[in-house]
Amino acid sequence: MIVGILVQWKMQLDIYSLYLLSITSAVVLVSFFFIPLFSRFKLVFANGILINLLFFAFGAMLAWQKDIRNNKQWLGNFYKDKNGLVVTLDEPPVEKTKSIKANATIQYLIQNDSLLPVKGKIIIYFKKDTSLNLQYGSQLVFKKSLQEIKNSGNPGGFDYKRYCLFQGITHQVYLKSEEFEMLNKEKISPFSNFIYSIREKVLNILRTNIQSKKELGLAEALLIGYKDDLEQSLVQSYTNTGVVHIIAISGLHLGLIYWLLSMALKPLQKRKKIRWLRPVLIITGLWLFSLLAGAQPSILRSALMFTCIVVGDSLARKPSIFNTMAVSAFILLCINPYFLWDVGFQLSYAAVLSIIIFMRPVYNWFYIKNKPLDFIWKLNAVTIAAQVLTVPLSIFHFHQFPNLFLLTNFLAVPLSSAILLGMIFLCILSIIPSAALLFGKLLTWLIWVMNTYIEKIESIRFSLWDGLQINILQTLFLLAFAIGITHWLLEKKSTSLKLGLISLLGFVTLRSVAFINSNNQQKIIVYNVPQKTAIDFIDGRNYRFVGDSDLLADDFARNFHLKPSRILYRINDLENLNELKADGNYIDFKGRKILLIDETVNYLTIESKATIDLLVISKNPKLYMKRLASSLNIKQVVFDGSVPVWKTQYWKKDCDSLKIPWYDVSSNGAFVLKLN
Repeated sequence: MIVGILVQWKMQLDIYSLYLLSITSAVVLVSFFFIPLFSRFKLVFANGILINLLFFAFGAMLAWQKDIRNNKQWLGNFYKDKNGLVVTLDEPPVEKTKSIKANATIQYLIQNDSLLPVKGKIIIYFKKDTSLNLQYGSQLVFKKSLQEIKNSGNPGGFDYKRYCLFQGITHQVYLKSEEFEMLNKEKISPFSNFIYSIREKVLNILRTNIQSKKELGLAEALLIGYKDDLEQSLVQSYTNTGVVHIIAISGLHLGLIYWLLSMALKPLQKRKKIRWLRPVLIITGLWLFSLLAGAQPSILRSALMFTCIVVGDSLARKPSIFNTMAVSAFILLCINPYFLWDVGFQLSYAAVLSIIIFMRPVYNWFYIKNKPLDFIWKLNAVTIAAQVLTVPLSIFHFHQFPNLFLLTNFLAVPLSSAILLGMIFLCILSIIPSAALLFGKLLTWLIWVMNTYIEKIESIRFSLWDGLQINILQTLFLLAFAIGITHWLLEKKSTSLKLGLISLLGFVTLRSVAFINSNNQQKIIVYNVPQKTAIDFIDGRNYRFVGDSDLLADDFARNFHLKPSRILYRINDLENLNELKADGNYIDFKGRKILLIDETVNYLTIESKATIDLLVISKNPKLYMKRLASSLNIKQVVFDGSVPVWKTQYWKKDCDSLKIPWYDVSSNGAFVLKLN
């Protein structure tokens, strides 16, 4: 099924071919029941192939159906600039740094004074001075042109377009107060409204009783997964120290909720007539909390697993944990096959599998009689076991490894559990405001202790191994190596050892080739950074940055736009790059002549017509392309992310008339020029 989902996303198979494959497989499978038993036994291999083909087709059809672009009523099939739109806000608007953001569902397209029902979702950014009372369910009408969601196009950058598409979102728009009208009616789902109202009440309780902004942001994320008030620097600290799973609502949180509900409803177990009520209330409580926390894949997985456990216990059965995981994964992928690309989904299943398989062998390394010390070792054994299968995935996605993860998890896991229980108690205690405020101060102090501890660990120089880069094939080799070697250690099978060693050889070979390529690379990269100039000159594994210095001081912008590329190409900053010679706006790199124009050019004092291999235009200079071309022989023009769109249009027309190749990073992504 997973293979079917992956193949459909990569190859976009025709739906009728998938129907034909599934029907053919099903018919042939049914026909097996009409042949003699002995013949059926001989054809068992073919039977297995047909079953797998059926699930392959099923997975591919799920992926096809979930792709909004395959819907005949999709917005993109009908929309034209300046069409009117009727939309409904899917969530309460959230305040961002420069705007107010909300996701919205398209209800109607207004064409020729008629309403056309369409399907699709968009992101709306409202100007901050918007004074209208926007809320969940508000319906708006506007005619401003939508913009298709695009990636920055910088090497190694996050695929934001795919991320939005997996949620059915394909367009975005920025609206000022005078550019839209609110309708008098609202379109509200009673259940969603109930969840949002409870969520808002919980947030109000936390905001009233936890008055420190930094601690409040973590409290909101920890209890219900609300991350809009969470400081980015704090998230980075938790990521760098290997405890970001505390902030992400997961099985740890739901396990505590399950334990609380089990303890509170234990008296019902003793009464035969209403014993059935206990599992019903536990499952209801688990799912309500999951929906309250935003129905993220990690918590939905945990809710499904605990539901299977509760059902099994009520039927006096103990299902295999592997079957429970398989059922939860199957149901989640049926709900949304694109959960497969969710990092939390991958890490959750890898961590649980790793703990199930390796926790007991790791725990048995030491025998400790003292119960408190034994409990501490058990916590560390769980943490170590979880790393076996999650480390390759973590390196692939986050390009780093927290060297001191044992130290951080040792305090953070039990302390965060205590804080979570405390916040649930705070919500109950909120009916007594004075007591809740006092208890809130205690929780604030506990969160401060945890934050301070994490930040202190992060400040240790060797706490993080950063800048790691592996591709998908290397990740698979690492996973195969971990599985093979651990299976050999547990079962003493030579086949597993061979698998592990061959996988290690494959990983080392691919990595060696990657480093050889990195050492020989020569590139010029003009990045797509909005309103900024950013260029990297790369020679081997060293680079020199040319551009706006304030970009280097902005940690978020640098990490988002520039760092992924530098990790991808395995390069380090070298202030004095020997191959680069700069004279004002003229740069000579590896024999290539680069001219950077970021201010008004009145005239050029050049006696003979010089050749410029790369002309980079930045900011908003007063520039006449025809006059410039009369003085210079220009081979390539690049407009960076700081150039106004309206000016770029004029310069593009001039370049076309002069037959000079041009490239616009704002619309096409980063410009990468390979020199060898």
